[in-house]
Amino acid sequence: MKATGSFFLVILVMILPVQGQLKTGFYSSSCPKAEATIRSTVESYFNKDPTIAAGLLRLHFHDCFVQGCDGSVLVKGSSAEGNALPNLGLRGFEVIDDAKAQLEALCPGVVSCADILALAARDAVDLSDGPSWSVPTGRRDGSVSLSSQASNLPSPLDSVAAQRQKFAAKGLDDHDLVTLVGAHTIGQTDCTFITYRLYNFTATGNSDPTINQAFLAQLQALCPKDGDGSKRVALDIGSQTNFDVSFFKNVRDGNAVLESDQRLWGDASTRNIIQNYAGSIRGLLGFRFDLEFPKAMIKMSGIEVKTGAQGEIRKVCSKFN
Repeated sequence: MKATGSFFLVILVMILPVQGQLKTGFYSSSCPKAEATIRSTVESYFNKDPTIAAGLLRLHFHDCFVQGCDGSVLVKGSSAEGNALPNLGLRGFEVIDDAKAQLEALCPGVVSCADILALAARDAVDLSDGPSWSVPTGRRDGSVSLSSQASNLPSPLDSVAAQRQKFAAKGLDDHDLVTLVGAHTIGQTDCTFITYRLYNFTATGNSDPTINQAFLAQLQALCPKDGDGSKRVALDIGSQTNFDVSFFKNVRDGNAVLESDQRLWGDASTRNIIQNYAGSIRGLLGFRFDLEFPKAMIKMSGIEVKTGAQGEIRKVCSKFN
């Protein structure tokens, strides 16, 4: 199945339009070992901690939703993007910094931090038994990183209408929304972001009625009422390190951890997409998610990219040149 999927993904990339001036194999002459170096770096961290895959995927997503896919989320500073509330739990920075340092030694000033993020996200999915795809590259790094501009990132408290609006503002439709949220199949969250659903939903003192009762007990055991709010909880309990469609089955069955994920089942449009993906763990519909996720990622990773003479190639990802 995986080999067949890889064949179709090659065809897929050939027929998709390339955003801006991005193209696959952008570094084939200027830094031929770029993609292999990033892959080996991601793999070394993944082998020590498979949960880093979700961190890298989320890092790329958060980067693209603010200022476009330009590496702005990687910049450090008191007023930088990374200090915005929605970004405080981001992780994987050390993987990007490590890959960048190696690439600067190989090909100084050639490979952008934004491209490293996009390629690392792809490799993270592939290592988690998900699909792989050819990533169009050629992004340049932005010169603006402000926490004030990160206020419109999707939130676990968002209604479907709010999620739809935030994705539409970036040129992404309902299909892209549900498909990209499927990345939660390897995601994690903190108890802090779900305890209100378990003990005081809408300030009633009750739990969220959309949570399956058996699952509610499981979540309450993981996140006690007065427990450690920083405790990590898998968003796809039971299959948290495998990139598969069990996340969609969980949403269908009332077993979504985040409120924003469970709300997608209550909207006719998004529910239909979830139902299609949830049809089979590794059968035809599961395989379809393997095909649709790369398409959505390629589309997302082309949001407001800087190419050509725009932006810069940072020497260090955490600071502007």
